[in-house]
Parts: sequence; structure tokens; C-alpha cells
Amino acid sequence: MSVQGAGQQIKITVSAWKGISAHPHRFGGTEFRLGDREIGHVHGDSLVDIPFPTKVRNELVATGHAVPHHVLPESGWISFYIREPGDTERAVALLRRSYELALDQQARARQRDTQRSA
Repeated sequence: MSVQGAGQQIKITVSAWKGISAHPHRFGGTEFRLGDREIGHVHGDSLVDIPFPTKVRNELVATGHAVPHHVLPESGWISFYIREPGDTERAVALLRRSYELALDQQARARQRDTQRSA
């Protein structure tokens, strides 16, 4: 089961975030990147895959917000299945969390670079 139009709605929403670019994903669907870092990808109207640090991934799985990645269950990746209309917003919220983690990582890297060059 899927939600018709969910993939397009996710693409429109996530692509509007500062610094995000959308690209075809190698296994189909749309991949979202912040710079060179993928924050996740959507497969049609039914599935979103998102990378997280293992600690965050474990929390999301333990609380029922996501399931282990459908192909790489031991990795930090999660899968989120879009089955009902509210799932589109939940998928966007998960992608937003990945985006914010990526932004924080970028900021820390810039700070380290600034400290090194000082």
C-alpha cells in the first residue's frame, strides 16, 4: 500500500530546504543531498530510506518511528513505509532530522577548519 502523490509532495518539501539538491537515485526514486552528503531518498509513493548515526537509528527503531533498512538492516540506515496520508508528514520529519544532523556536522567541520587555520 502507498499514498498517491506522497513521493512528489516529499520531493517538493525537502527540495525547498536551504542547500538541498534533488537527484535521481541509483535504485530509482529521488535522492536528496546537502552538499555531497545524502540525507535520504524516496522510492515512489511508498518508501523512504534515510541514513542516521547508529545511536539515532536504534532510537527510531526502538520507538517504532522506523524499521531497520530493508536491505542493510545492520547499518545506520532506516526504512520508513508510507502507508497512510499522515505518513507523508512523518517521512518529511525524519528527513528533516537527517538534514539537521547534516547541518550540524557541516558547522562542526567548518569550525574545525577555522581553528586549524588560525
